[in-house]
Amino acid sequence: MDTSPEASSLAQGLRLVRLITDREKQGRQLLGVSQLAAELDMEQSRVSRLAQELCDLGLLERVDRGPFRAGSGFLSLAASLNSGWVQKSRAKLEELVSAFGLRSRLSVRDGVRVLLLRSSTNNSFPGGFAKPGMVTPVWCTGAGRALLWDHSPGELESLLRDVNFIGVGGPAAAHSALEVRDLMDRDKSRGFVVAAEEFEHDVWELAVPVRSDGGNIVAALSVLGNRSSIEKAAPEIAGVLHETSQGLGAHGTVLT
Repeated sequence: MDTSPEASSLAQGLRLVRLITDREKQGRQLLGVSQLAAELDMEQSRVSRLAQELCDLGLLERVDRGPFRAGSGFLSLAASLNSGWVQKSRAKLEELVSAFGLRSRLSVRDGVRVLLLRSSTNNSFPGGFAKPGMVTPVWCTGAGRALLWDHSPGELESLLRDVNFIGVGGPAAAHSALEVRDLMDRDKSRGFVVAAEEFEHDVWELAVPVRSDGGNIVAALSVLGNRSSIEKAAPEIAGVLHETSQGLGAHGTVLT
């Protein structure tokens, strides 16, 4: 067994990343250095040094000396494990841009978060650009609700039980699991998700699930624009998204 300092650091770093990402998946409170040290039974100085190294690598991130969470490097690495399937989506996303002039995205779910795997080349937004690894809430985004399409009311309640809805999302965001369920019922009646100003002001997102050959939801395909570009054309856009999602799902790669 390798007992070198390098091996020890690697093992401790992996424990640190696993603890942080597991808490995120479960929607639990994120932790700072002292809390992480207590959870892992490690010295605070050791945790602080390892966490900083992981942040430098992009595997973790910390905003304004707050708690730690998974960084873009970790999320991009996770996406790369499905690179063959994800790579095939690139051309499909650009085809959607050509057809409708809307931003397009491919996303997966990680607990109560939506992780962006791939976006079209026009995926800019005020103040930045949507990059793989970007995280958004599952309950107030079109992609998020598409990923929850098969959840029963009980499963929705269980998943969202500990979510803090206050202050998250846009002007039309849901503020309880019951409101999310009502939105899901509305979406299912028409066969696609429309999240109108639920995450960002003046942004509408239309989304559908992507299923594997076995019928499981493995991702969400969505387009984003404003009300005038989506509202009246929603059925037409949804039809194309469903057709595209079936083509992507036919590749059979299972994302977890």
